[in-house]
Amino acid sequence: MSDSPAPLADPHLVFDPVSADDGPREIAILGSTGSIGTQAVDLVLRNPDRFKVTALSANGGRPGLLAEQARQLDVRTVAVAQEAAVPALREALKEQYGSDALPEILAGPDAATEVAASACHTVLNGITGSIGLAPTLAALEAGRTLALANKESLIVGGPLVKALAKPGQIIPVDSEHAALFQALAAGTRADVRKLVVTASGGPFRGRTKAELADVTPEDALAHPTWAMGPVITVNSATLVNKGLEVIEAHLLYDIPFDRIEVVVHPQSYVHSMVEFTDGSTLAQATPPDMRGPIAIGIGWPERIPDAAPAFDWTKASSWEFFPLDTEAFPAVGLARHVGELAGTAPAVFNAANEECVAAFLKGALPFNGIMETVTEVVAEHGTPAAGTSLTVADVLEAETWARARARERAGLTTRTDLRDSDRTTAEARA
Repeated sequence: MSDSPAPLADPHLVFDPVSADDGPREIAILGSTGSIGTQAVDLVLRNPDRFKVTALSANGGRPGLLAEQARQLDVRTVAVAQEAAVPALREALKEQYGSDALPEILAGPDAATEVAASACHTVLNGITGSIGLAPTLAALEAGRTLALANKESLIVGGPLVKALAKPGQIIPVDSEHAALFQALAAGTRADVRKLVVTASGGPFRGRTKAELADVTPEDALAHPTWAMGPVITVNSATLVNKGLEVIEAHLLYDIPFDRIEVVVHPQSYVHSMVEFTDGSTLAQATPPDMRGPIAIGIGWPERIPDAAPAFDWTKASSWEFFPLDTEAFPAVGLARHVGELAGTAPAVFNAANEECVAAFLKGALPFNGIMETVTEVVAEHGTPAAGTSLTVADVLEAETWARARARERAGLTTRTDLRDSDRTTAEARA
């Protein structure tokens, strides 16, 4: 184990892109109006002595909220992916700033990437979807510490990310990977026997595949423990999110797939565990709240006091663990398969899933049809050529193909249907 590559995320290593001083740490937040972004803003506002936000980026669908965040945080730059959102954003900023000078406004598909490369200490990538890959690469290339909540960028561009990242430069923000990150600090890499990733089981835990046939988007969006955006919430219902996290854990910690397990834990108190060679298992546990993982991402190696609520040990509680039902929820097994194939296979898996989720939310695809269609697209894609060097162009080409095939198989073949699917996916990413 000691001869294998160094892990991308290592709690024993600290990457400091700037010399330490007494001022607050400067941060850029990507996806600031989404679930991760809004909680990060709350955390920063409660800790003005520790953090200073320099720039915000968002899709552009919530200009009022973005303008309010910009004013509260007094940022230098505000960016939106949709150029059509600029007029509404400018008006919202004028309402917030009055006669004061407005922040710089960037717009277009490369705006978040420009923010990711801007001058700061840490970039929090809270964008949803593989569109977060370019900003991830830009932040790494610019030498920023990357607090990574955008798992898709690592999934689809693993070799690209690994080629750029320096030791300690990536701090994972997913609750599961932040948990593994903290638990791994208790031992050396050679001491690790396995990683155990926990899953809430989503809203459909305990249902058979047949019982899932008629569930609705409203059912799937009713997550029992976490408040997230629609794409991530549906991914939790299918357990695609857990499949992506298995691939992510493999890439972050260089642990083989056969030593990464998934266990269902409905209470979502234990966020993941590390089993060591002496038989000990260390679990990281907090009540469900993403502010804890976000605080680890933007504050490491320091811990932020009262970042998230703690347990009240004076009250009784029960913590349950169940094996994963792989027949009803085949996503984890398929994710392991594409992770082992590597190359462009993970990008195909992720892109096809994003399109199928959009089709499901639109009512064009049944719930079980999501994974059935993704499986068909992955099989049609085949095995990536062995030994090929992955490029951004390869990823984009594979994603474009996978999206087209998934839409066709989902019955989204007309121009109107395609535009509606694009709009649903874009709104979900905001």
